[in-house]
Amino acid sequence: MRLPQVAPPGRIAEVAVRRAEPADAARIAEIHVRSWQSSYQGLIAQDYLDGLDPADGRDRWAESLEQADWSRGGILVIADDVGHVAGFASSDASRDEDAADDVGEIRAIYLSPGCCGRGLGRELMSATVGHLTAVGYGQLTLWVLASNARARRFYEAAGLRPDGAAKVDDRRGLALSEIRYRRSLPSRASDDRAASSVN
Repeated sequence: MRLPQVAPPGRIAEVAVRRAEPADAARIAEIHVRSWQSSYQGLIAQDYLDGLDPADGRDRWAESLEQADWSRGGILVIADDVGHVAGFASSDASRDEDAADDVGEIRAIYLSPGCCGRGLGRELMSATVGHLTAVGYGQLTLWVLASNARARRFYEAAGLRPDGAAKVDDRRGLALSEIRYRRSLPSRASDDRAASSVN
């Protein structure tokens, strides 16, 4: 799955969405932390953001990549034509207690802060929707910080809407108020072509 990317003068770049590999773990950890530090300024305590370190997440991401079950979800990355990873999306079956068997969940989707505004997030979201459709899910959910207006606009542009569910996520020692977004997924037949390009 390819599209033109904004590139320096004299160079035409392309990006591609692909399955993440264990070798991508350090870069995914870096993007995860730097995106939090950029996107959540003013929304989460600054001392918490300042204390985040990509090194703390490398082993966890490596383990996730080694154990990825592509029949349920997995981790996709979007990379340019020289292999530089600009973002990632992690998905799996929904973790929610009220979820039906056909509900998939995007657990994380982030771009490197310097790569925003180029359409890469839309491409990554589209590829993730295609993959979840291809493995058989009929619905997609995700949780978003209630105060994160920019992320909510992005999800709404991708066809997701709040479904009324809310929670306080305190796993990190912070009380983060989150709301759940949901959308129906297209039929597998209509999305096979898009999903087949992620391999």
